[in-house]
Amino acid sequence: MVELKTDTSIDAMYEAGQVVARALTAAREAADVGVSLLELDEVAHDVLREAGASSPFLGYRPSFAPTPFPAVLCVSVNDAIVHGIPTRYRLRDGDLVSIDFGAELGGWVGDSALSFVVGRPRPGDLRLIETAERALAAGIEAAVVGNRIGDIAHAIGTVCRTAGYGIPDGFGGHGIGRRMHEDPGVPNEGRPGRGMRLRHGMVLAIEPMVVAGGTDDYHAAPDGWTLKTNDGSRAAHAEHTVAITDAGPRILTAR
Repeated sequence: MVELKTDTSIDAMYEAGQVVARALTAAREAADVGVSLLELDEVAHDVLREAGASSPFLGYRPSFAPTPFPAVLCVSVNDAIVHGIPTRYRLRDGDLVSIDFGAELGGWVGDSALSFVVGRPRPGDLRLIETAERALAAGIEAAVVGNRIGDIAHAIGTVCRTAGYGIPDGFGGHGIGRRMHEDPGVPNEGRPGRGMRLRHGMVLAIEPMVVAGGTDDYHAAPDGWTLKTNDGSRAAHAEHTVAITDAGPRILTAR
């Protein structure tokens, strides 16, 4: 069931979203050659503490997971697509990093992700990241009252496929509110004019994921959480929490 949020609730979700935005910005600024993924997680954790917020990631255990997630930040490096667990791995020059973060404040949740390169970037990595960001922007542009979920999916998929990239099969965005994952699902590829109609008060986490190798296949790493490309190609991830309003889409995790 999809819960329509009141304008007051959307304002409260914006406050949670701004905690997310601050944490992602702080982690991005801290990321440098030689910095460990655990150190980035601690930076994000500090932002939660300062805001009096909690993490919907820490201890989260969906049905596929062998163990509860042990951190507040997902950090996926190079061929890791999503759900990377922070470890002692220290970032190297040229690493492509995707960070995904959520915060719960006042009973409401925000969720967002971004990708970037540490040190000297490969041109192909910059194009991959730019495509993920364009796909996110296209999905948000389609997130208007009267459109359908399929219009968002089609907008995202068109950008990714036109660029020649793969889209991990079965993964996409979701509704969000009191819980991190709510109805409806928001695929990263689909047919326009299909699916649930968008209404004022719906809040969605829109999150394209793109794979440089052009394939949609992936596998789980030994940790049971991290998803990696089958061919070792790099991946990028971009995400915002977006409210559907009569005035147009409102990005609640804008940085």
